[in-house]
Amino acid sequence: MARAIELAIGNVGSGRGGPFASVIVKDGHVLAEGTNCVTSSNDPTAHGEVVAIRAACAALGAFRLDGCDLYTTCEPCPMCLGAIYWARLARVYFAGIAADAAAAGFDDAFIYQQIALTPADREIPFIEMMREESLECFRVWKEKRDRVEY
Repeated sequence: MARAIELAIGNVGSGRGGPFASVIVKDGHVLAEGTNCVTSSNDPTAHGEVVAIRAACAALGAFRLDGCDLYTTCEPCPMCLGAIYWARLARVYFAGIAADAAAAGFDDAFIYQQIALTPADREIPFIEMMREESLECFRVWKEKRDRVEY
């Protein structure tokens, strides 16, 4: 965790992004590190956790991070939480809590509120269309004999 905090403080000083960083460890060894680089990369998904997950997956040549632990400077946001579950990390250690991030101007409460709403009631309209036609995508997937499950 000390390394993640060091990375986050350095990231702020460098001007690359926000005060967030993550370290992924496997078998007691650092596998990957990531810092928030949203503003420097013009990528709203470039949170420290996501950057670290991408680097760890590249290092392992796999899309699953079984047996890996994530150390992150703050309780993960909704996007990072989803990425953590998709990556199947073993454990997550976090330092700051969501309220600490909110006090610094990084408030995710609105996103959690939006998730709970039906698509039609969200701030950004979510409009269903061509559902029947899209079912072909799933049919093709289910019939694919050599698909890689995830």
